[in-house]
Amino acid sequence: MESSFAFIDPSGRRVASILTTADGDTDKIAVLCHGFLSGKNSSTNKTLTRILTARGIATFRFDFFGHGDSDGPFEQITNTLAVEQARAALDLVRQKGYRHIGLMGSSFGGLVATLTAAQRTDLACLALKCPVVDFAEELRLEFGDTEMAKWKSTDTVPNIMGGSERVPLRYAFYEDCLSQIAYAPARSITAPTVIAQGDKDEHVPLHQSRRLYEALQGKKHLEMIPGADHQFTQGADFTRMTTLIADWLTEYLTG
Repeated sequence: MESSFAFIDPSGRRVASILTTADGDTDKIAVLCHGFLSGKNSSTNKTLTRILTARGIATFRFDFFGHGDSDGPFEQITNTLAVEQARAALDLVRQKGYRHIGLMGSSFGGLVATLTAAQRTDLACLALKCPVVDFAEELRLEFGDTEMAKWKSTDTVPNIMGGSERVPLRYAFYEDCLSQIAYAPARSITAPTVIAQGDKDEHVPLHQSRRLYEALQGKKHLEMIPGADHQFTQGADFTRMTTLIADWLTEYLTG
C-alpha cells in the first residue's frame, strides 16, 4: 500500500514523499534518495520498492528540495540542505515505528546518503548506486574551465542529463560542494555498505567509488559492473544493480 504525503524539514520546507508498506506489520524500511535532476519516482526507486515490499520491507522515498513535488526552487539547492532533508526523513520513519532502517542513494543521492550515514549510528545498512563522493571534482571534470567560468557568471549550467536548455543553478552549489566531500566522513560510517557502479560510467569518476571503498572501515563490498553506464541503460545491467542493492538491504534489514 502506498501513502503519499508531505513532511516538513527542520527549516520549514515542504518535502513530498511516498511511504510504501508491505503486507503485514514490519519494523523494517529502506529510505531511498534519488539522483540529481531526478525524483522519488525514479526507475531505480520504484524497482527497489517493488522488490523490497515483496520481501516484507517497507520503503520511503522523497523529492529533494527543488525536485519533483517538493518546495523549491531547484537553483537554490545545496548538498547541505539535501543532507538536512535526508536526516529529517530518517527521523520521520523512526517516529513512525520503524526500528531497522536502511539508507540507499543514487549518484547525488549517494553523496547525500554517505554524508548522512556518517552522522548516524542507527542505520542497519547503506547501499550506494554510482555515488558521487566529491561533487566539486566531478563538476570540474564534466564542465571544464570555460563552463565553470560561465556557471560562475550566469548561475546556469548545462543539463547534465542531456537536455538542450541550460539549467538555473546558483554557483553557491559548487562552493557548498567544496565543503561536502565524503571521503573523510565515510571513515565514521558504521553501517555495512555496498557500492554498485558501472565501469563505463560517463559521469561519476570510477576512482571516487574506489577511494570511498578504501575509506570505509566496516563491512563493505564494491561491485564494478562491466560495460554498465551511469544510467544502467542496458536491462541486464539495471537488473544486476537493483538485485545487488535489494539483496544487501534485505540481508542486513532482516538478518
